[in-house]
This record gives sequence, C-alpha cells and structure tokens, in this order.
Amino acid sequence: MTDDKCEIKFALVATESAEAQAAEARLKARYATVPPEKADIIVALGGDGFMLETLHRFIARERPIYGMNCGTIGFLMNLYDEDALPQRLARAKMAELSPLQMIAQTQDGETHEAIAINEVSLYRQRHQAAKIRITVDGIVRLEELVCDGVLVATPAGSTAYNLSAHGPIVPIGAPLLALTPISAFRPRRWRGALLPDKAELTFEVLGGEKRPVGATADFTEVRDVCKVQVRADRARRLKLLFDPEHNLEERIVKEQFVT
Repeated sequence: MTDDKCEIKFALVATESAEAQAAEARLKARYATVPPEKADIIVALGGDGFMLETLHRFIARERPIYGMNCGTIGFLMNLYDEDALPQRLARAKMAELSPLQMIAQTQDGETHEAIAINEVSLYRQRHQAAKIRITVDGIVRLEELVCDGVLVATPAGSTAYNLSAHGPIVPIGAPLLALTPISAFRPRRWRGALLPDKAELTFEVLGGEKRPVGATADFTEVRDVCKVQVRADRARRLKLLFDPEHNLEERIVKEQFVT
C-alpha cells in the first residue's frame, strides 16, 4: 500500500548490503514502483561505489539516477529519508556529466575500450616506477614522467582518487579535465594540469617490458598497456538528481573549504 501518489514512475535498485536491502524492502512496501526498463527515474540505494555501478548499468537508457545514501561517504548521494520520496524526485535538480572514453592498447597488440565516469588512471604494476610520455592534442607536453602513475578525472571524479592524489577539485559544469600525477619522481615540481574537456590525451608507456603499466577506467582494468588514449565522450550524457538543498555544485564548493 502506498502513502504518496505521483505521476513519476520510479524503480528501486540496491547494493547487497543488509542496510540497503532492508531499505529497498521498506520503500517497496510503501510506494508503487516499476521495473527499471519502465521507469522515468532510477533510485539507487547504496554508497558512491554503487552509484557508479548504477550509472554504468543504465548508461544506454539515459535515465536520471537519484541516489540515497546507505553507504559511508555518499558524496554522489542524497540523504536517506523514506518520507515523501515521489515529491523529492519531482523537485530534484539535475546535474549532467560526460564520461571519459579510454582506448588502451596492450603489449601483445590487443585493444580494449571502456567508459569512465570518475577517472582513467595508469599505474605501475611492479616495484619500479613507470615512465610515461604525455601528449595532448598531438603535442608532446611531457617527454617522460617518472611516477607511480597518472590519472585523468572528470569534474565528478575530481573529488575521488584525483583529490587523494592532491589533484584540483573541478566544479560540476566546468568544461575541464584534471590531469594529475601519482607520486611523480621526475619532473618533481610538476603537479599536473587543468585541460579543456575537448582535449584528447595520449599516454605512451616507455620501457613497458621492464616497467609494466596497467590502466583502469572506473571498474575496467587492462594490464600491460603500451598506449592509452583518453577523451570526453560527448555522445553520452549522464544525469544525476539531487535535492535542491544538497546539490552537487554546493558539495564541490564546500569540499574546497574543508580544514
């Protein structure tokens, strides 16, 4: 039996945690829901990791995703509240994002493609530092970066791994990508760059047979890469919904003043 009526058709999806599963059961008992393929909005119950999984899962359907936090940090989630959910969905504000496309070539000649909502990262696979040449729009900008790795983050991903690597926080809606080194050894003073989101980046692994490098696009990992190309995939638009009082732009600004 439902206690709220709303024309918006929404589906519930939940991570496997006991908290999220219990929340899903309570909400289904309270509200009329539909299967994801018939929904106007997908309501995701979990944490930031589950939000990423949900965005990847429904990327082809282009349905807005409204998250409610049943995890830990919940940066991409709204506060969990079972009351007046249809009304919250109706007044939620939308943030649109373009993911990254990664094309990775391996040492044995294979090519792998993947989509990243947060970031594409390269990392050393063994004890020796990686050596990586960085080209932006066909121009070599760093002939050799000696490092543990390097990453390219979207504005949504700038507060995740990128922030942990001391990269800049990028406001949602800014047409920028964050290029951030991970424990750079040479050049020591290079702290990364902010690039226009139309930029196309190429990472070439130098001496990969001796210093193997892997690459990840969110959940997709490719080992022993020799070349990785990254660009924004403007053909895809991801839609996240937030309560007006907890919008993502405000969270990102607030994060920059944390002491």
